[in-house]
Amino acid sequence: MTSIDKLCFNKINQIMVTLSLLTKEDLQDFKKELLQEITTLFENKGTIQKQWLRTSEVKKLLNVSSGTLQNYRVNGTLGYKKLGGSLYYSHDEIKKLMDSK
Repeated sequence: MTSIDKLCFNKINQIMVTLSLLTKEDLQDFKKELLQEITTLFENKGTIQKQWLRTSEVKKLLNVSSGTLQNYRVNGTLGYKKLGGSLYYSHDEIKKLMDSK
């Protein structure tokens, strides 16, 4: 495909996008779908669980001090990931630790 062909192809795509019109009914349908999804998210908020937790959340969940949590990291009892300056812990690993104790 030559550069002229590519230019023509891109121009045709732009024209097709410009010609695509939204009707009032399309917008009303979109609004209904969006509101349904938002409502579902709020209803399920209590059942949705975060996959990765921060240090403060883990300390509260396990009821341990910063030192104990550091010992868990150092001796490999609890794995973690470091992203930027923050440490994140897998919810699954925390659950396994809680079940084992």
